[in-house]
Amino acid sequence: MTATVLHVGGAAPYDAVVGHDLGDRLPGVLGDAVTRVAVLYAEPLAELAQPLVELLVDHYDVLALGLPEGEAAKTASVAHDCWEALGEHGFTRSDAVVTVGGGAVTDLGGFVAATWLRGVRVVHVPTTLLAMVDAAVGGKTGINTAAGKNLVGSFHEPTGVLCDLTSLETLPRGDLVAGLGEVVKCGFIADPEILRLVEETDPASLTPGSPVLRELVERAIRVKIDVVVGDLKETGGTGGHPGREVLNYGHTLAHAIERAEGYTVRHGDAVAIGCVYAAEVAAAAGVLDPAVAARHHEAFSRVGLPTTYDGAPFDDLLATMRVDKKSRGSVLRYVVLEDVARPRILEGPAEEHLRAAYARIGGPA
Repeated sequence: MTATVLHVGGAAPYDAVVGHDLGDRLPGVLGDAVTRVAVLYAEPLAELAQPLVELLVDHYDVLALGLPEGEAAKTASVAHDCWEALGEHGFTRSDAVVTVGGGAVTDLGGFVAATWLRGVRVVHVPTTLLAMVDAAVGGKTGINTAAGKNLVGSFHEPTGVLCDLTSLETLPRGDLVAGLGEVVKCGFIADPEILRLVEETDPASLTPGSPVLRELVERAIRVKIDVVVGDLKETGGTGGHPGREVLNYGHTLAHAIERAEGYTVRHGDAVAIGCVYAAEVAAAAGVLDPAVAARHHEAFSRVGLPTTYDGAPFDDLLATMRVDKKSRGSVLRYVVLEDVARPRILEGPAEEHLRAAYARIGGPA
């Protein structure tokens, strides 16, 4: 099957390509003006990154940098080490970064590219389903701090994105399922056809070679493209639509859970719980029909994602949610739904509704 090219418009247009065995496209995406390329990859993915490094060596001066696995890569210390390596190897503004890995590598590598010489080009080669449908497209980069997740970062659009579905063949099933958290989220916020596919497809058949999985990936990426092209820097939508903030549906609680669990919970799992929680908040506030909240439980659990959480007291999570990026001063702001594909912002929800929703997903008092 031929590759699908999804164009991302805007001030710095690029293409997100979805297909199989896309490595040979990488030099063409980087272009002839580049002399040096830094390949940033998660150290456990060295074997997966090596063929790309060998391909690039024929065209560029290549620096391969292994990174810690997962969220451990998203620190100021790791970013500093990358900057020092780029400096030692003489990277200039016309050179480039290539990321190979999941969302953490994409976030960190994008941040390094955004900040080195105030911005060099970056190409993302996501190797997880989560990174393909979330981190790789849209230009958000970031690292974590002790206060929370992704609180330091910048907007820096890539030169291109290569979503090679072949790389998913070595992905543990739990990680593949976790990636579906962001996919199902896209169904609720914008594309009901995603929900129909999820609800009518045997979850066991959603494998890397599955035409349905490919369609889900492409649909989720299209949802993100449509949103970010209209509101790249999260300044707000029109007509009551939250704009880019809609992509944070479920993330307010999700990020708080991730921090409470020391980032040992898969992001997609946390997002699934967070979306269900957001639906319960909206239902408690009288904004959303309880039947749609119930559909959240059913859709996420159908593909094997968690929909309950009892790992931390609500007060601990609330303290973290108060420093969420969507908050304004002391006012909490949640992305919620009025119905499927009808998102809005709920400002200053009543604490009783927040607590009631937490109880609905099994949380302790």
